[in-house]
Amino acid sequence: MSADSVKAQKSFCDKQEFPFSLLSDPSKETIKAYGAWGPKKFMGREYEGIFRYSYLIDENGTIERVYSKVKTKTHAKDILSDLD
Repeated sequence: MSADSVKAQKSFCDKQEFPFSLLSDPSKETIKAYGAWGPKKFMGREYEGIFRYSYLIDENGTIERVYSKVKTKTHAKDILSDLD
């Protein structure tokens, strides 16, 4: 889920030729509810931003696992191994 607009998410999906849609939350209501928004630091500057978190949620809506340190190169494999 991104804080970007629906239009921006659609454009990104089209450009990347994704066979699926990405979720958009410009109001950040859901992002904040999941604890994925807050203070960040980059090059000595502090600002509010989105954290790169992932959540493994079961069919009943229960959060089974939180991935707070996502490594983009191995993340899909990490999740798939947790599903076994």
